[in-house]
Amino acid sequence: MILAPRLMLLPLSFAPVAFTTAGDAADGLIFGWEIATVQKWALIYLGASLLAFVIVWLVGALRTRV
Repeated sequence: MILAPRLMLLPLSFAPVAFTTAGDAADGLIFGWEIATVQKWALIYLGASLLAFVIVWLVGALRTRV
């Protein structure tokens, strides 16, 4: 029986990595960005990646039918 090696976790791995509100993250942003700007560009990125996925999926679906 082969046992997987045990993962050695650092004590810092249990530090909280989430924010309760968007305002909590505002103080920790780099380059002086505003949280609203980060959220806006994240949504634009997600929308563009969704559009690209749908286009690739449709092209693949149409090519398999031919």
